Parts: sequence; C-alpha cells; structure tokens
Amino acid sequence: MDFSANDIGDLHRDDGVRVLVADDECYITDSIAYALQREGYIVCSAYDGKQAFDKINEFKPHILILDIMMPEYNGYEVCRRIDPDTTMGILMLTAKSDLMDKVIGLELGADDYMTKPFDLAELLARVRSLVRRLKKANLRKLKSSEEIIKDKNKGVVINTSERLVYVDGENIEFKPKEFDLLVFLTKNIQRVFTREKILEMVWNMEYLGGTRTIDIHILRIRKKLGIYSNMIVTVPKIGYKAVNFDGDLL
Repeated sequence: MDFSANDIGDLHRDDGVRVLVADDECYITDSIAYALQREGYIVCSAYDGKQAFDKINEFKPHILILDIMMPEYNGYEVCRRIDPDTTMGILMLTAKSDLMDKVIGLELGADDYMTKPFDLAELLARVRSLVRRLKKANLRKLKSSEEIIKDKNKGVVINTSERLVYVDGENIEFKPKEFDLLVFLTKNIQRVFTREKILEMVWNMEYLGGTRTIDIHILRIRKKLGIYSNMIVTVPKIGYKAVNFDGDLL
C-alpha cells in the first residue's frame, strides 16, 4: 500500500490516492465519498466491518476512513485484522466522546480520529494531512540508500536512511510517525521536549488533534523497544526525553 513515484504529485488534487470509506450509516458514507471524489480521490465505500476488511485487501487503499460502531466487525476489530506492516493511514470516526474510545483506536493503529457530528471540510483537511504524511514518508524511502544493515545484536540499532529499527538484532516494524518520533528524541539525548514542541517538530504542525497523540505514540514506541523502553523517559508535567541510548544511530 505504499505510494509509487508516480503518486507523488499535486498535493491539492491528490490524483491516484485511493480512499476507502467505511460506515454503516449510508448517508454519511455516501456524503464523504462524494466530497472526496470532488477533491480528485479514487473512492470505494463499505457499509459494515466485514465489507471494509474485504475491500482493504481488494482495493488496497492509501487512506481508510473507518467508523467504530459497525455491524459484523466494529472498527476496532477491523484495525486488529489489518496487516501490521501496512503503511495505510487510518482516520477513525466515532459517535462517542469518551476519551478512552479514542485512545483504544490510536493504540490499535489509527493515525487520527473525529467525533460525530463532524464538519466535512475539517474531515477533508485531515485526509489531506494524512496524505502529505504518507507521501513524505515514502519520498524518504525512495531517496534512501541501498545499504543493508547487518545484525549487530547490540541494544537498539536505528538506520535512518532505510527507516529500520533493530532491537537486539530483531527488525521491529515502526509506523512512520513512531519512527520519526523515536529518531527525533534519540538525536536529542537528554533534551526535554514538551508535547506541543514535539507536535511542532515531528508533525510539522499538520496534526489537527490534541497532544494526547504524543502519549499514544510514546506508549507504542516503548512497547516495541521491549527491555529498552526506559530509554524514553516521561518528564512529569512537561513532556519527554531520551536517555541511556546505548545502541547505534546510523
């Protein structure tokens, strides 16, 4: 589901970008689909969770707009079934205002969320933001070197050109923003950053949600670092910093 070189084009029209809209409320699905098509996206619709999962495999969307409360599979279950190696951007829709519902979605791999009722113009802006992030991440991959990392079997190894992370010799999959955040902190050992500063430096002020997404990404990073999770430290009432990085940053 990566973008090819031919996909890297005009950021306003986004020709060739595939978006799957999944919501059991047909008028919402159809309204979103119509608005996206007017913006130049290639759009496919699903009206329950099973349809959504099947169409992910068939349509191979770059962006998935996914409602949480759906029959067959709910949005959480769809996220659990998605290949963890995918680079697809996920925007979750929820009728619930409970923060925990949003946190669960982010922990399962969603990149952003919106609470119903929502403004359609804001949804389109968030989709454009997701597309920009994915295109930037893929451009870095296209420009990366052909270097092959050798298994150093030593702590944490981060290859910034290939965007690979090894933990005790094992290649661990990091989503684009997880990788960017890990590199940013490890390049600034012992420096404390507020959540707002991290949003500015890592998200380039494109993220339209709150700072809670930083906490979710840190949680995911720590989980993937395993026994080295303590290299990312929480600074109470301020933010985060990286310490004790005994691996290699290439």
